[in-house]
Amino acid sequence: MHDTSGILSKKRGAYYTPEAVARALVAWAAPSQSDRLIDPACGDGVFIAVHPNSVGVERFSPAAAVARQKAPGAIVHEADFFSWAAETHERFDAAVGNPPFIRYQLFSGEQRRKALAWCKTQGANFSGLTSSWAPFIVAASALLHRGGRIAFVVPAEIGHAPYARPLLDYLVGHFTWVQVISIREKLFPDLSEDCWLLYCEGFGGISRGIAFTKLQQFEFTSIPPTDGEWISIRDWKLAFGGRLRPFLLNRTIRGFYSDIAADRKTVLLSQLAKVGIGYVSGDNDFFHLRPSQALELGIQRQFLVPTVRNVKAVTGGEVTKKSVQLWEKEDQQYLLLRIRKDASLSHEVKRYLESEKGHVVRQGYKCRTREPWYSVPDVQIPDFFLSYMSGDRASLIRNNAACTAPNTLHVVQAKNKQSAVAIRHGWHAPLTQLSCEIEGHPLGGGMLKLEVKEAERVLLTGRVFSKADERLLAEGAFEMKRWRHYAS
Repeated sequence: MHDTSGILSKKRGAYYTPEAVARALVAWAAPSQSDRLIDPACGDGVFIAVHPNSVGVERFSPAAAVARQKAPGAIVHEADFFSWAAETHERFDAAVGNPPFIRYQLFSGEQRRKALAWCKTQGANFSGLTSSWAPFIVAASALLHRGGRIAFVVPAEIGHAPYARPLLDYLVGHFTWVQVISIREKLFPDLSEDCWLLYCEGFGGISRGIAFTKLQQFEFTSIPPTDGEWISIRDWKLAFGGRLRPFLLNRTIRGFYSDIAADRKTVLLSQLAKVGIGYVSGDNDFFHLRPSQALELGIQRQFLVPTVRNVKAVTGGEVTKKSVQLWEKEDQQYLLLRIRKDASLSHEVKRYLESEKGHVVRQGYKCRTREPWYSVPDVQIPDFFLSYMSGDRASLIRNNAACTAPNTLHVVQAKNKQSAVAIRHGWHAPLTQLSCEIEGHPLGGGMLKLEVKEAERVLLTGRVFSKADERLLAEGAFEMKRWRHYAS
């Protein structure tokens, strides 16, 4: 999607595509002026304006009007693309564009139903958590003549998102050549999400692998980049679970990491501990109290549990009694109101629950769907806390003060004392830090996000490495940080 309507554009997943990028993708996919080209989400028309034989589809009326002005020789259909694609008999030589990046929470209703149903008829089975751009690419590909080509701007999610695998499965099963071009320098400086490029040719055929090209920055070329690495279907699916992002590392580091992963001394975090999310209170301001507030309300300490609200609240890699004493002294909002389901409520607690704010809070979704509404579930006292989103590195925090944590942190419960020791001693090793970068994924703004399933796959080992090997692993971690724009 490509328009310049500011905040409204961003809510719709729309970002203006640089003309040089549009010109390059059109040149790759439609080298002949006679090629019939379609942009399935043409926005303001930047792609269809640079090719004389173009069709655009755009559901947003103001953007469609701009597209018609910018590309007067093109045909612009104001319609939902998936509905239009299911009904049209037109076929094309090329499909290009920058499909709207709309997360599954907003990509909903009838449009989503039609999109996923249409893709299923084409052999691409996406889950309900799929963002909009992937179905756009499948639906656009299905409108090609045999031998047709596609060239799209795609989120860097194509390198790691769970729904990237069914998309790539579809592409290698329908094109003779599939190429993903990663670009380290941002195509959209105002967008926290990184964007890569996708080029495929030979629709109606089958590819034996994926060409993966790494570029530091985009430069206009009239043909797709010819350098890069050929990744076989087997290596793509088996080496890193169908994720392309780890292939940003060079072969030496990847091979060394894979050898370590196969070593008997190497274990997954999930083999040593149970990893879960912290509790969801339903209303953090209501359920978290300051010491002065609890004193004023007369709420007894038996109903209050110290909680680590975020990583910034902790220094030195562990939470101690001194940490809690400091929060108390600073009157921080760190006390969770924890009321067990079968607890007898004191007069003071009842008064707080029946307050005006309490009556508002109990109407919220999380509170009104649990019984009783005031009993926060899944309150755990784990051995460690693990940062959910991290800057320099994923932080492991030892819990030496019987604290709990909300879902801004992961909770890690070791299986036994020996496992706890192994986790604590191995976490800061270069191997584990590289593993966090490989198993996690960039969130944008330089942040690393570790979902629970990703954290469970992080490697730890008791193996002793040479200084040269540790430097190699640290080099790998640094390179992955560069690609998420954290390391300088």
